[in-house]
Amino acid sequence: MAARMKDRFLNEITPALMQKFNYTTVMQVPKVEKVVINIGMGEAVSNSKVLDVAVEELRLITGQKPVVTRAKKSIAGFKLRENMPIGVKVTLRGERMYYFLDKLFNVSLPRVRDFRGVSNKAFDGRGNYTLGLKEQLIFPEIEYDKVDKVRGMDVVIVTTAKTDEESRELLTQLGMPFTK
Repeated sequence: MAARMKDRFLNEITPALMQKFNYTTVMQVPKVEKVVINIGMGEAVSNSKVLDVAVEELRLITGQKPVVTRAKKSIAGFKLRENMPIGVKVTLRGERMYYFLDKLFNVSLPRVRDFRGVSNKAFDGRGNYTLGLKEQLIFPEIEYDKVDKVRGMDVVIVTTAKTDEESRELLTQLGMPFTK
């Protein structure tokens, strides 16, 4: 599945992007560099056991062991001290990245209730796209009966594109379902 997406990128998408943006060499064509999936968990301040559940769920979704993220500075109002664990993240590259993107675009996003496509406005100005998911239940690996709490996550797709227009075209060609 992931190999199919990568082959399609090389054989169909690259020539289409070269023609559309008048690139002179294949090296100018934007590529997906990495995908970062992050779950921020404020409740981990009072109960550190919830991190273990989030680590396991993210491992099931991505097929890779997540890293626990820690607070950079103390915030007294949130009872947060420096270096306390407050979330988990995974950085995907290569085959796993393409596999995850394929699964996200074709299986998970269509399972979202009232799904009409993802926003066109979530680009950061440098060709990267951020997608917020409200629940982990849209992924087929997560069993509904074993979920203790619905958790949201951020999916950041980092590309080598210089502009948002190039990045939007790249993601559209890869199959990302943007709103019309």
